[in-house]
Amino acid sequence: MQTEELADHILARLGPARTIVAIAGAPGAGKSTLAEALCAALDRRQAGVAAVMPMDGYHLDNALLDARGLRARKGSPPTFDVDGLARDLARVRAADRPVIVPVFDRDLDLARAGAREIAPEVPVIVIEGNYLLLDQEPWRALAPLFDLTVFVAVPEAELERRLIARWLHHGHDPEAARARALGNDIPNARLVAAGSRAADITLRQG
Repeated sequence: MQTEELADHILARLGPARTIVAIAGAPGAGKSTLAEALCAALDRRQAGVAAVMPMDGYHLDNALLDARGLRARKGSPPTFDVDGLARDLARVRAADRPVIVPVFDRDLDLARAGAREIAPEVPVIVIEGNYLLLDQEPWRALAPLFDLTVFVAVPEAELERRLIARWLHHGHDPEAARARALGNDIPNARLVAAGSRAADITLRQG
């Protein structure tokens, strides 16, 4: 299934209640790109029908990660505010008022609070993140909040290539970029691959 087909599938199943679509996958799998492309495809069919809510906005701040000794593992499951994400998702699901959510700024390496508004009249919310389908506490508590789940599957060798390129783009030298990718991102990718619940739809890339 491609992006356009996925958009048609989502619109075909719309009902009176808001639909929340969760896109999960490993770091570097292309979740953010897919979410934005899917939102654009939906809006081409029906203007204003979709909005994106990124899970990365719920990264813990670097100061808090330093205090917990987790800075080197930033991006792993314990470095996110899962309770805050669950609270905001429940408010988004209720669709009875605007919900202000944070957005992660990769260049600044921090989450910007109050950076995006999810309006109550938008019928489809696309949320993307590594651990949305992770079958362990506290992540599994998110499951009832999703109406449709999508998993982006990419071979590990391709993930490694993309992740090293990402760190090079953010100013790391080749050795440091490889160390970041292999020391943190790839272990997280393996956890996502092994520990996620089966999705309604799996998209294979790479």
